[in-house]
Amino acid sequence: MSIEFKNFSFRYDALVNPTLKGVNLRITKGEKVLIIGPSGSGKSTLGQCINGLIPHAIEGEMSGELLLNGKDSQSLKLIAHTELVGTVLQDTDSQFVGLTVGEDIAFALENQQVPVAKMYSVVKATAKMVDLESLLHHAPHDLSGGQKQRVSLAGVLVDDVDVLLFDEPLAALDPKTAKKTMEIIDELHRDSGKTIIIIEHRLEDVLTQHVDRVILMDSGEIVADTTPNALLMSGLLEKHGIRQPLYFSALKHAGCELTEADNPAYLSSLPVEAFAPQLQQWAGNQTTEAAQEEPKTLLEIRGLTYSYDGEKNALEDVTFSVNRGEMVSILGKNGSGKSTITKLIMGVVAPDAGAIYFNGQDFNEQSIFERSKKVGVVMQNPNHMISHHMIMDEVAFGLKNLGLSDAEIEQRVLEVLEFCGLSKYRHWPIDALSYGQKKRVTIASILVMEPELLILDEPTAGQDYRNYSAMLSFIKRLNKERGVTVIIISHDLHLVLENTTRSIVIADSKLIADAPMTEVFSQPALLDAANLATTSLYELAVRAGISDINGFMQQFIETESHAK
Repeated sequence: MSIEFKNFSFRYDALVNPTLKGVNLRITKGEKVLIIGPSGSGKSTLGQCINGLIPHAIEGEMSGELLLNGKDSQSLKLIAHTELVGTVLQDTDSQFVGLTVGEDIAFALENQQVPVAKMYSVVKATAKMVDLESLLHHAPHDLSGGQKQRVSLAGVLVDDVDVLLFDEPLAALDPKTAKKTMEIIDELHRDSGKTIIIIEHRLEDVLTQHVDRVILMDSGEIVADTTPNALLMSGLLEKHGIRQPLYFSALKHAGCELTEADNPAYLSSLPVEAFAPQLQQWAGNQTTEAAQEEPKTLLEIRGLTYSYDGEKNALEDVTFSVNRGEMVSILGKNGSGKSTITKLIMGVVAPDAGAIYFNGQDFNEQSIFERSKKVGVVMQNPNHMISHHMIMDEVAFGLKNLGLSDAEIEQRVLEVLEFCGLSKYRHWPIDALSYGQKKRVTIASILVMEPELLILDEPTAGQDYRNYSAMLSFIKRLNKERGVTVIIISHDLHLVLENTTRSIVIADSKLIADAPMTEVFSQPALLDAANLATTSLYELAVRAGISDINGFMQQFIETESHAK
């Protein structure tokens, strides 16, 4: 099936300016195309035009043409679109229709009146592909973010459509599952010959498998339509705020001169050995860190155990502490118990055993409201946190409860919106924002309260590199200047590498490591136990024959922080 945009523009009814402007793009049958771009660039809007949500479910003004197999998309009914294009959404909660995982996967088959006996075997085989066999009888809404994403993926895989559209398929996945997802998508592409369109921020994770073309979008326009190798060498990624692969940045920092012929988009085929002398020399340049003053404990977790169902422990005898002024990461696979720690600190659930101390006080004796003044939590899904229609009202809500003057509230809200890159949207309704922009609104509404401890649960999900870099710069500034302690719960190893100094690793409800971040990242077996993958920096260092991988990573972090 071919997809063709001819001088195509689209404006949402709620907005004055068009989101897509004069788009010309042709995707031919059997291609595998990646669409990237910063938040608000029009990537998801382009996807909604392809799958028929625009104009059938989302209203707005269109001009130009969108042809599907030569037919004008506007002449097709929504059902005709869904028979051609299957979509895995970024916001998985809005895609579930079944009461169990099995029912949800079977939904498309039921609509096609597939016999129950055949349906059962197809659902089981599809669930096995995405590692969901043991969860077929679970409710989708009870699953972790990554598990939900796999349910959505399975729901599309059972349906025989011509085009598979993945909107941020890796957003909620741990690195190992993300890699497996890309392998599944690639296998699907090779075996079925279907057209695959991937909309994603995580360029490096997508490029673990071959991609035919990359479409770079910004401000509603196509900036580049080229091969992955040509795009990496063009300098356009930096210009448009897309994060380059870690290994590519390291090679550039070391002064290595790459060409397209080196196949720089794919580390597996890059001739690393040829650049080994430069990498080894660069790795030996790191400086020793200045001695730190004696730390003071802010948060202490002692022997924490919790079970949701009274049978299987989500956390088991977990003990660690966080010092005042630290930036610490909590790592682990989907469903390992990372987010349960947050719920226990917040007081949403009470531990079965163990205790939590904050500034030496027993947190179990304090109410949720008392804890909320000291600990700010930014949840993974922004839709679970938003309660107002307008951005300014949402961010100001917590301050109004403190009885501050209108002038002070406005000043603090505008300051935090500026830091979070949202000031130009301050008079917008929240519904008009992208998923990543909504995420920033929720972060702004927490930061404006100036908590002592800030917990960020997957802060990069659905966010582009430029925006979350600006946001993390702000959080680092809060950390340095105001002494706010930060815990980052994340699958994004790049984020953790660049922004935290110590990692607490949870696997199967138990704590398996509490060590300096570079030490954790230099141990493949440890990372594997937590369903995390080694970063491309580790692979680069090993192939370049660098013995001090910990030092190599430190040098990279130091160089990156000076480059920003």
